[in-house]
Amino acid sequence: VQLQASGGGLVQAGGSLRLSCAASRDVRSTITAWYRQAPRKQRELVSIIDENNSTMYADSVKGRFAISRDYTKNTVYLQMDGLKPEDSAKYYCYLRRSGTTQPYWGQGTLVTVSS
Repeated sequence: VQLQASGGGLVQAGGSLRLSCAASRDVRSTITAWYRQAPRKQRELVSIIDENNSTMYADSVKGRFAISRDYTKNTVYLQMDGLKPEDSAKYYCYLRRSGTTQPYWGQGTLVTVSS
């Protein structure tokens, strides 16, 4: 599975961005997620949506970010509102087919939030 992430950019604090992760195959029956990694920090989980469409968010983004999927486009989205400078990072999409252990990663898209 190939994942193509896009939608990053430079935005002012309080602004919004929508990240997209286009998969080369059907995203049904998958666990898909967004991670981020800021300079000199470890990669952290931002949000995840499982095969039953249950979602989970890191405490730092709850109420501001929303993960969703469009099965017709094989795409996973991360809507990010109320962005803060501390949200600046490279965002990576992740996919794993339900019942398997093989992870797939996108190439990352850079988000920069200015204060």
